[in-house]
Amino acid sequence: MNDEHRIVSQVYAAKEDIRAADDFIRAYLPFIKTETAKFLKRPPVEGQDDELSIAMMAFHEAIHGYSRTRGAFLKYASMLIRSRLIDFSRQERRHSGAVSLDMPADEEQKSLGEKLADGRDYHEELVMRDATRQEIAELTRQMEHFEVSLSDVADNCPRQQRTLAACRKALEYAKEHPELLDDLLKTQRLPIGRLSEGSGVERKTLERHRKYMIALLLIYTNGYEIIRGHLKQVMKGAAKT
Repeated sequence: MNDEHRIVSQVYAAKEDIRAADDFIRAYLPFIKTETAKFLKRPPVEGQDDELSIAMMAFHEAIHGYSRTRGAFLKYASMLIRSRLIDFSRQERRHSGAVSLDMPADEEQKSLGEKLADGRDYHEELVMRDATRQEIAELTRQMEHFEVSLSDVADNCPRQQRTLAACRKALEYAKEHPELLDDLLKTQRLPIGRLSEGSGVERKTLERHRKYMIALLLIYTNGYEIIRGHLKQVMKGAAKT
C-alpha cells in the first residue's frame, strides 16, 4: 500500500472513530504546524497563537469533509487550513482595536482613511489573489499529468453556446457520479464512453473537447474552491445568454 492509500485509509477510519481521529491529528501535527507557519510567516507558538488551534480544527474538518474525489488528502487539508486561517484573519481585523485613519496603510503611503473612502478591502484582495494563484498553480501541475496545459484548455473551450451547454451537462453528470472522477484520477484518461452514455452528450462532442472536459472534471476532484466558484458564475452567465 503506497503512502496516499495509507493516508486515505486512515482518514476513513478517523471518520468513524474519535480515537482514530485524535491519533491521526496527533500524527500529523507537524504538518498542521507547517501549514500554520506558512500563513504566519513564522513558526506558531502552542498556547499563544490562536491560528494553530484554527488550523487543527480545519484539519479535523478536512477529515470529515474528505472524499476520494477530492484528490490527495493532504493537499485538500492544506487548502482548507489556509481558507480557515484567512477567514480567522478577516474576523480578527474586523474586531481589532482602533487604528489611526491617518496612518499609512501600505507601501503606496495612502492612509487607512483614504483606503476606506473608496470602499475596497485591499488586504483581502491581495489575500484572495494569492490564494487564487496557488489554486491555479496546483491545477496546472495536476493537468500536466494529463498532458494538458492552460493554453490547451483555452484553445479547446467550446465556442458555440449549444456545445458549451452539452459540456456543462456532461460535467453535471460526472459530479453526480463521483466514481467517474475517481476513474479519471486513476487512469489519467477521460471516461468518454461512460460520460457520453450517462449524460446523453454525443461522444464526438466530448472527444472534440477532451482537454477542456479534463480540466473541468479535475476542478471537481480537489479543493479548488475559488476556481469552482468562478466556474459556477461563468456557467450561470452562459446559461442566461
